[in-house]
Amino acid sequence: MTAQIIPSRTAAEAALAEIFASAKAGLPGSGAVEKLREESFAAFARGGLPHRRIESWHYTDLRALMREALPIAPAPTRERRAALRKAAAALPANSLVLVDGVFAAELSGKLPEGVKVTSLSAALAEDRPGILESLAAAWAEADDAIVSLNAALMRDGVVIDVAPGASLAAPLHIVYASVAEKPAARFSRSLVKVGAGACLRLNEMSLGAGGRAGQTNNALIVDVGEGAEVGHTLSLTDTRPGSLRLETFLVRVAARAKFDSFALVTGGGLMRRQIFKLFAGPDAKGTLRGVSLLRGREHADTTLFVRHAATGCEGRQAFRYILDEESTGVFQGKVVVEPGAQKTDGKMLAKAIMLSDAATMNSRPELEIFADDVICGHGATCGGLNADQLFYLETRGLPPPEAEALLLEAFANELIDDIGHADLVAAYRAEVAAWLAARARSETRSVA
Repeated sequence: MTAQIIPSRTAAEAALAEIFASAKAGLPGSGAVEKLREESFAAFARGGLPHRRIESWHYTDLRALMREALPIAPAPTRERRAALRKAAAALPANSLVLVDGVFAAELSGKLPEGVKVTSLSAALAEDRPGILESLAAAWAEADDAIVSLNAALMRDGVVIDVAPGASLAAPLHIVYASVAEKPAARFSRSLVKVGAGACLRLNEMSLGAGGRAGQTNNALIVDVGEGAEVGHTLSLTDTRPGSLRLETFLVRVAARAKFDSFALVTGGGLMRRQIFKLFAGPDAKGTLRGVSLLRGREHADTTLFVRHAATGCEGRQAFRYILDEESTGVFQGKVVVEPGAQKTDGKMLAKAIMLSDAATMNSRPELEIFADDVICGHGATCGGLNADQLFYLETRGLPPPEAEALLLEAFANELIDDIGHADLVAAYRAEVAAWLAARARSETRSVA
């Protein structure tokens, strides 16, 4: 693989080509894995970083926004991992820790019965049967440069197998941590296979600066078996200014399975979360929800592709944004109902509250329906806080800033309360409260 295959390449694209050329020999896997890496980087290199002329990236021109490509974070030494031991000891039970994209078994908790976890690097080295097919996730039809780049440079992650019929009482946590001394890039790819009839709650979170600084390109693939129930939550909070975070979530839902996902997004830098979801079996139910809280010059993009390929499936997509100062929010949702996917019930709605005339919200919900017996709808709203509601609270004695904060908190927490797990609801509510408090302090300093 040579750098010349990227035409008119930017400095970041040229650096990525050099990074791949120098790093590929040391990445795990051989034979078929090496072929997958080469093909994936070639797919990325043909077009380079996605830009505004690519429809799904129209509002997040990564070619223009990504000025440099950071070197891959070095593998954490045993000593540097040990420095995280105290912080890791305070993590919830059932935590799986990735340090700069590398699975650290010694920092991870004891696994519950019915769950087997191996590192991605070990699974690739062992050439486990079917592992490449699962990791490639061709069913997602994710023709995307960032997904290809992740497949080319994936260094590690976790492979989680949940046995059929297993029921986990507590959430399983994937924790992203970092010990890199200098700004660096991380490429991790994780796979979760949930057996038929199993019950799992999965939570993604960060420890310290892990995943919140530098450049991160993560991919998580979830394969939900027949009749299984999976709840998923993701905390993309406190991302550091100047950072770049790209998150890809691919999920396949089998017959009669139930899947629910929620993400909270706050912080500086540039964030893009893209979701590829397939209803693969009949009578499945799936929900995607998220709240983005943005201020300053923050940019957060949520783009989802939902494909109904089976009969009688129910899909719900609900996303909310609070935008202040010069922040930019992006929501793109495309739902495709394939021929034969009759009795589909699908709804998608994005709402945004604009707290500043300088804020920008880009909403584009889409439906493509190729079946005639469906119930589908979509919508998007943008506006300020309700003046009547503010006036009502103020007449009850609340100062204007507190009245405003109360309405914003209610707007965000309405989706958080649907998570269905008391501890996680409390944690995400606390994140919202912390963001509102930080905003109030910033406004107070501005007035002073």
